[in-house]
Amino acid sequence: MESISCKSLEAMMGLLWIMVCYLSLASSSSQAKPKAYVQSINQSSIHLNVYHVHGHGSSLTPNSSSLLSDVLLHDEEHVKALSDRLANKGLGSGSAKPPKSGHLLEPNSASIPLDPGLSIGSGNYYVKLGLGSPPKYYAMVLDTGSSLSWLQCQPCVVYCHAQADRLYDPSVSKTYKKLSCASVECSRLKAATLNDPLCETDSSACVYTATYGDTSFSIGYLSQDLLTLTSSQTLPQFTYGCGQDNQGLFGRAAGIIGLARDKLSMLAQLSTKYGRAFSYCLPTANSGSSGGGFLSIGSISPTSYKFTPMLTDSKNPSLYFLRLTAITVSGRPLGLAAAMYRVPTLIDSGTVITRLPMSMYAALRQAFVKIMSTKYAKAPAFSILDTCFKGSLKSISAVPEIKMIFQGGADLTLRAPSILIEADKGTTCLAFAGSSGTNQIAIIGNRQQQTYNIAYDVSTSRIGFAPGSCN
Repeated sequence: MESISCKSLEAMMGLLWIMVCYLSLASSSSQAKPKAYVQSINQSSIHLNVYHVHGHGSSLTPNSSSLLSDVLLHDEEHVKALSDRLANKGLGSGSAKPPKSGHLLEPNSASIPLDPGLSIGSGNYYVKLGLGSPPKYYAMVLDTGSSLSWLQCQPCVVYCHAQADRLYDPSVSKTYKKLSCASVECSRLKAATLNDPLCETDSSACVYTATYGDTSFSIGYLSQDLLTLTSSQTLPQFTYGCGQDNQGLFGRAAGIIGLARDKLSMLAQLSTKYGRAFSYCLPTANSGSSGGGFLSIGSISPTSYKFTPMLTDSKNPSLYFLRLTAITVSGRPLGLAAAMYRVPTLIDSGTVITRLPMSMYAALRQAFVKIMSTKYAKAPAFSILDTCFKGSLKSISAVPEIKMIFQGGADLTLRAPSILIEADKGTTCLAFAGSSGTNQIAIIGNRQQQTYNIAYDVSTSRIGFAPGSCN
């Protein structure tokens, strides 16, 4: 195909086809040749590799059963994608060290309020971060399952979904810079997103592609600008994606903050100042903006933790794995052999409902129903939630405690708000589900992480849990 200028097509074809043209012509650049995106004018397309492990921001408002159903369906889609990704890939030992009790002691820290995403149509949690000079603040979904951060940017060459804040306009920032294909940061995109970087022919600008397990995606320019965490804590030249085509289940969030372990993650970029450690506390989903949730980069509140080793999968080194060793219901173990717990288990802020291998989930369900059925009538299943009871979350008070125990003795001790979810008026369900398919995998979702202070001490490869840190 003869090389042409994408800019010359604007009058004839409009903005949509200009982006298609840029992505099509990227194959002639010095960067790796792209696979498919959409069917372009020369019938070539860029393939969107399934990278992310979960669905983002599924539309959800309080007491809305239809929207909750949508959340659960897309939650299931991303779990299937993750299961496929991890199939037949054993965990390496990583750099895990013996767990210790105590708390992280980094010299500096930045703490930011963190809120449930219901108000912005998301089943996940978000923080408000500032970008640009002068800074403008945006609701960004917290994501420990991906590395590249991005937000929607004007002029939205292809598409931007509706968001709670005004769109970011890089043209009014004094510190904005679009990165070139020759930049070091551009060369790191493949490791961060599992997608090859693209190169805009006319400008040599680096184009990123961030794809997620529920088919959501963001495509745009790899950029740098001033990041503002608090009024006195900033990071010059923060590398992120300036999204020009953003489609999928992001709710009304402006974008994603990536806190996985790759070099382009926000954690890595802040590490020279704050160290390789962060913690958060997710308030209960219905607590609104007064739940006391927070994201802390670097040092954390002086709370005593119980730690478990942070494991690393050699094929998925950016994700946070740990070892689940037992589950108890009302203090009694499920009676499973120790070998049945030796499955890939990761903790993820963006998964809503905890998934367990079917054999493990069946044992949990049986033990839970045995106790609950003596006091509450069973109700029909709701979407992927197959263990439901008649009654509201407030009316169902006698709920057996569930404890998830990890290597080294760390645990999540769960009570009613983290065990149950009100699926419909008068119907409340167990907020666990079995992993679909034949692959054995466990994911600790954000429903079960609620109210715990969870510390990711990446520098010493350990994850800590401390109860009762937020409402």
